[in-house]
Amino acid sequence: MSTVEVTDTDLDESEESVQKTKPSRRRAGGSSGKKLVIVESPKKAQVISGYLGDDYMVEASFGHVRDLPRKGAPIPEKYRKEPWAKLGVDTENDFTPVYVVGADKKAQVAKLRSLLADADELYLATDEDREGEAIAWHLTELLKPKVPVHRMVFHEITKKAILEAIGNTRELNNDLVEAQETRRILDRLYGWEVSPVLWRKVGQGLSAGRVQSVATRLIVERERLRMKFVAADYWSVSALFGTGEKPSDPTEPTTLKATLVSLDDQRIAVGRDFDPDTGKPKADVVHLDEAGARGLIARLEDTSFSVLRVDEKPYRRRPAAPFMTSTLQQEAGRKLRWSSQQTMRTAQRLYENGHITYMRTDSTTLSEAALKAARSQARELYGDAYVPAEPRRYQRKVKNAQEAHEAIRPAGDEFRTPGQLASRLPSDEFRLYELIWMRTIASQMNDAVGQTVSIRIGGESATGEKVEFNASGRTITFPGFLRAYVESTDDDSADDEDRRLPKVERGQSLTGDDFDAAGHTTSPPARYTEPSLVQSLEELGIGRPATYASIIQTIQDRGYVWKKGSALVPSFTAFAVVGLLEQHFARLVDYQFTAEVEGDLDGIAEGVRSRVDWLTRFYFGGEGGNQGGIGALGGLKKIVADNLGEIDARGINSIPVGEDIVVRVGRYGPYLQRGPDEESERASIPDGLAPDELTSEKIEELLSMPSGDRELGTDPESGYPVVARAGRYGPYVSTVPPEDSGERPRTASLFKTMSLDTLTLADALTLLQLPRTVGKTEGGEDIQALNGRYGPYLKAGSDTRSLESEDQLLSISLEDALAILAQPKTRGRAAAKPPLREMGDDPATGKKMVVKDGRFGPYVTDGETNASLRKDDSVEELTPERAAELLADRRARGPAKKKKATKKAAKKTTAKKTAAKKTAAKKAGAKKTAAKKSTAKKAAAKKDPTT
Repeated sequence: MSTVEVTDTDLDESEESVQKTKPSRRRAGGSSGKKLVIVESPKKAQVISGYLGDDYMVEASFGHVRDLPRKGAPIPEKYRKEPWAKLGVDTENDFTPVYVVGADKKAQVAKLRSLLADADELYLATDEDREGEAIAWHLTELLKPKVPVHRMVFHEITKKAILEAIGNTRELNNDLVEAQETRRILDRLYGWEVSPVLWRKVGQGLSAGRVQSVATRLIVERERLRMKFVAADYWSVSALFGTGEKPSDPTEPTTLKATLVSLDDQRIAVGRDFDPDTGKPKADVVHLDEAGARGLIARLEDTSFSVLRVDEKPYRRRPAAPFMTSTLQQEAGRKLRWSSQQTMRTAQRLYENGHITYMRTDSTTLSEAALKAARSQARELYGDAYVPAEPRRYQRKVKNAQEAHEAIRPAGDEFRTPGQLASRLPSDEFRLYELIWMRTIASQMNDAVGQTVSIRIGGESATGEKVEFNASGRTITFPGFLRAYVESTDDDSADDEDRRLPKVERGQSLTGDDFDAAGHTTSPPARYTEPSLVQSLEELGIGRPATYASIIQTIQDRGYVWKKGSALVPSFTAFAVVGLLEQHFARLVDYQFTAEVEGDLDGIAEGVRSRVDWLTRFYFGGEGGNQGGIGALGGLKKIVADNLGEIDARGINSIPVGEDIVVRVGRYGPYLQRGPDEESERASIPDGLAPDELTSEKIEELLSMPSGDRELGTDPESGYPVVARAGRYGPYVSTVPPEDSGERPRTASLFKTMSLDTLTLADALTLLQLPRTVGKTEGGEDIQALNGRYGPYLKAGSDTRSLESEDQLLSISLEDALAILAQPKTRGRAAAKPPLREMGDDPATGKKMVVKDGRFGPYVTDGETNASLRKDDSVEELTPERAAELLADRRARGPAKKKKATKKAAKKTTAKKTAAKKTAAKKAGAKKTAAKKSTAKKAAAKKDPTT
């Protein structure tokens, strides 16, 4: 695959400095370098270097060494005037990408070049999937090695696996590279053509993506169903039936609980029988209300009952297949309550430390060695009866390299039990390893077998009504794999508990006791959780499991989705974005199209499709492949151009929620509007209110408050109402004097620890006391405690001092205030505050992570990178994994853009510049000589361009 070559002089300078410092070689010997092994991460390099001898230098690339241009790594100057420059892809020349080395990677690339200069062989040991293959290709393109290059692959980081990989290398797989690069270019074309439409029509900072937009659509569609949902009430009748016999076996039950299932041969309505949009029964069923249920019970009190039939069926359940990426994310989400990203981070650490096999895989296959290890351990722990005569093999239809991997399992030819690793693994790694170990062992155990029994009981009421009750139970006679592992589901009603029923025969009389009536209300469709969203994406064939974690995090970071417990709730911004895409770019968010794209990428990976032809049809139009939709419409570029002028931004940002009532997505958040603009009623929508909670009652409540305010009570001092409001600059409280009074309202911002939802009148009145006069200085100046833009502080005349907490505004004494004011005022930076929490070492940098309280709120830092905590993060509940994730995300976004110098600052430096010019003139002669040498060096450097 061809790329546009980019010369990067900054990289050359970094390389020169690295050559001077001579970095360490990660080996004990002092001889010149011989073989260089490049992996992705420092931890991986550290572990592998321990398995190889002194003849090997093992170094990390820190992931991708280069990528398409973005804000942190802009496109080179010579391409900026090209019509395709904003994309970073030359769409006019076979979709040739421009790759640049990010500022954070230049030093590492220079280090790799320096190490390669001392090596006589290069081993590229990146992961064996499309992305890993692409990283290896980028390294060869960038480093341009003149020594033999070997592609080294392995599925686990154990000594045996690494030594085998060194001895069995292969060539770079160009088809896999083509497929990965096609995906990267496709995502760039999609995102960078469609995202600007969202900026212009919905709001700045939004983004569109081939998979993220579809994932958001799934969540929005589920919320639409919940908003349309009409609940229905229904009642059920149950009874406890007795056999009246004393069994010979004292453990045999003599009673069974059964539920009424039919009345006069008509089925009793249950939740699934009601239309979710109307709340009415969908079928010809008996809809019991409370009066009907209790009346029927009264008519059944003296009824005799008998067994109508007994159905017995053998029960057999097979163990689930070993984990692949998607099922690991789902099960960890259900059993451990982890996010997909936390699961993958923890699995990455287990893999890099040699405890599990590669964790990005679509395969459920186990190697022969793994089958032997699992069966042997199952036999040792549970006995021969629990292990089948032949190994269990789980096959899936596989097409690409990811699926050629093994399933996720414990590493090695002999599995270590969780107990053997308990003292060596942190808590989260131990829990995930235990889950993987149990699933692997269970996959090679015998089926669970037993018997399911269904008993139908009949009778006749006092008024001649025919009734039938049903009882079901299951008895496990041989637990099989259940001894080791029970798979979770999203269906709470599904369980594996035994429910033994008494042995009865057809025609046997039973007594009916303890009749009970219970009321029920139908539930709306459950919101997606991370596990259920991953499951749906996989079932639809959308995306790749390895990307699900980042996709779910992205839609949260963009403000499309927020979490309520474990449920994923869409914002009204997501409604606007999905509405725009559905109306104007329907094919781009079509589930089938998105799945077909994955099939075409598989075709490129197999070498049966052309990357250039595929991208040409997608972008410029044309028939063939699954591009019939996009291609027939003229391609992505034409679709965007044709639709942009037709999109009604106001209509897109108006979501109907009632008669003549819409939610508008405004610049400062969503708000309700009823009626035309000139005479409309408006109300802000509080944060944390889910779209389906915006019922007609809630709408009226919000609209009935002035500007969406919540009235808390009356101010006893003025007699005016006190309201809580969500303002442009945050929540606050205010008095509301009459409009004709001419008085200004008293206002006060809420403390950070306060919430509009829970604020009381007493809290509001306390806040309205601010600013508080604490007392006077010796000079007679008032000392006031105020809450300002940058936090709480004391003020005496023109003298100010910061306070440590907002609570001090209300509690600080005059003595303490005088003591604080007597302290010297800090110039420039204030003394550093002590950390709020220590979070351990950052796995990416090895540096200590701490949580600090900053000017704009709490943030996590490793001493170099600072990352603010997000909306759903709290200092108390922040985990080390989440802290590392926030830092990694901040690094990925590159350094913050520096503000331009102000005119005031420019004036201050004028005098310095004048003086500097005089000094520079004296040195000009010396610099001319140095410049000639520098020019010669740069000319030599350009012969080895960075791409």
